[in-house]
Amino acid sequence: MKKFILSLILFSSILSNSLTAQDLKIGYTNVEYILSFLPETKQVQSEVAAYGTQLQNQLQSKITDFQSKADAFQKTAATMTDLIRADKQEELQNLQASIQKFQNEAQTSIAQKEQDLFKPLFEKISNAINVVSERENFTHVFSAGVPGVDVLLYAKPTDDISNLVLGELGIDPPATSSTN
Repeated sequence: MKKFILSLILFSSILSNSLTAQDLKIGYTNVEYILSFLPETKQVQSEVAAYGTQLQNQLQSKITDFQSKADAFQKTAATMTDLIRADKQEELQNLQASIQKFQNEAQTSIAQKEQDLFKPLFEKISNAINVVSERENFTHVFSAGVPGVDVLLYAKPTDDISNLVLGELGIDPPATSSTN
């Protein structure tokens, strides 16, 4: 057993010596920062907002319909038979449930639309990161700048490749930038 542990330590030592600091070149970038400079981002945000407005208008129409039926029910409930009153109450409850269901589905639909529209932009950024990483001989590139999602705890600002990626995308980076 001691020979096995000794062999394992020796193998680890040899492996770590073969991977010197000269073999590693680590960089990081902030995808959200890069995304903010893409001209397509404003178009995507506009499309998502327009889609949200469309759904909001449909929701408002449903709410207005519900309110008018509820008001009519309030005004005539006293003159209705028990059977008709129960039927109208059930109709109002169904409308209310339909409104709630529509709200939930609309939120999901907006999130899906946003994801679908942003996907090509993230792919474009990813491709540019790959090109820059290969051209500049980076062995590893980490993500930074998204609170709660950072996979980078510390790095020198000189290792930030965000402006190189912007350049690869044909975008002039700002003169002074803070990506984090």
